[in-house]
Amino acid sequence: MNYKSIIVAATVSLMLTGCGIYNKYEQKTTTPADAFGQDANIKAASSESTIAQMSWREFFTDPLLQQLIEQVLANNTDLNSARIAVEKSQASLTAAKMAYLPSLVFAPQGTLSSFDKSAATKTYNLPLQLSMDIDVFGSITNKKRAAKAVLLQAQMNEEATRSNLISITAQQYLMLQVLDRQLEILLQTDSLWNKSLETEQALWENGKAYSTAVNQMEASYLNVKTQIVDTRRNIRSVENAICKLLGVSPQHIERQKWGSSMLHHAEAQGDADERMFNTKYLKIGVPAQMLENRPDIRMANHAMEEAFYNTAAARSAFYPSINLSGSAGWTNSAGGMIVDPGKMLLTAIGSLTQPIFARGKLIANKKIAKLTEEDLQKKYVQMVVNAGNEVNEAMADCMAAREKHRFFKRQVQVLHEAYTGTHELMDNGKASYIEVLRAQESLLDAQLSSVMNMYKGAEAVIALYIALGGGTK
Repeated sequence: MNYKSIIVAATVSLMLTGCGIYNKYEQKTTTPADAFGQDANIKAASSESTIAQMSWREFFTDPLLQQLIEQVLANNTDLNSARIAVEKSQASLTAAKMAYLPSLVFAPQGTLSSFDKSAATKTYNLPLQLSMDIDVFGSITNKKRAAKAVLLQAQMNEEATRSNLISITAQQYLMLQVLDRQLEILLQTDSLWNKSLETEQALWENGKAYSTAVNQMEASYLNVKTQIVDTRRNIRSVENAICKLLGVSPQHIERQKWGSSMLHHAEAQGDADERMFNTKYLKIGVPAQMLENRPDIRMANHAMEEAFYNTAAARSAFYPSINLSGSAGWTNSAGGMIVDPGKMLLTAIGSLTQPIFARGKLIANKKIAKLTEEDLQKKYVQMVVNAGNEVNEAMADCMAAREKHRFFKRQVQVLHEAYTGTHELMDNGKASYIEVLRAQESLLDAQLSSVMNMYKGAEAVIALYIALGGGTK
């Protein structure tokens, strides 16, 4: 190669690089540094590590829940669809890589012709035809890189689907435990209130109470009965929802009692209820870790990567396309002569196609690709903001549930004492049935609200785990 050829090659290389048709994608979109917010409590909880680095088997320590999640991941239709989408994208990437290679086809032809009732003439061609596109201007390369970005998006979508299923399954499982606990409280209340009703009926029979007191006591007692029916119905509904995730017919879901196993750390300290959402062990890390862990954010990044290469491919379309083709085979048709037997025929063709006027299609494609890039960049930033907001909300919910737990615990305690004392006063004729009704209804409301607060706290812990990118491994 002489100096002129070297200079020409270097000039062409610089031109192509300057046009961006061979550049590789680099993530340059600026994201908020304080994605988790300015809350002092959130910052105090930050650390070098994060709970998202724990596998879901480490995070959910309940063996029955672990078994249930494994069954869901094995049988769920949505996750299977996501896996198939990955395989399709892998096939598309393989095809994009093979575009560098020549295509080879066997295209035999035969002709039978006769002119003015003359004897029929038979001609045939038995060629192997080869065609190859020369990727001088990066069209094939950029399409291959875009196909790889699509594959990565499909893989991230599979991870996002998996983490979402893990989250939903765990929340439904915990809801079953909470409903079991509420049913237990209602059944205990049913027994206690039945005794109160019997006491009030005895007082009425002895002329020490009015019939209205008995009626109101019975109405309150029957209200508990209806709550028991509703709770059992809700249990069935949640079990059916889990069965749909499993892809099986409705059936009973095995579970442990509430508080039997901890979330996120088996060594969490405190009472059995509070340990479910002990914020002492909730390490949220730094926002940069969230960007690395969350599959939806990584998927958005690969979407920007795909758009980048699509833009580069749109630029490549303005440059010439070079094609080499040829054929080799046997034929008995040599121009105007027919020879028998046939002879070997070799052909080689090189073609260059330079777009000049494509009715604005190339310019429009390039503009659309650039606008798509811009749109995805803005959506990426918004997604990071939304993710940081999810972390902030989940952590705030954890702290609120933990703080309210102490109040509910004390409230249940004092209302239980009030109910017991009021009932004793009524037995001795020193308190009215209205005071007893108020005391027992207040106690039941506090007990049920306390249990639901514990569920909200555990739900917030799961939401925090997923918001930070947990559940992908």
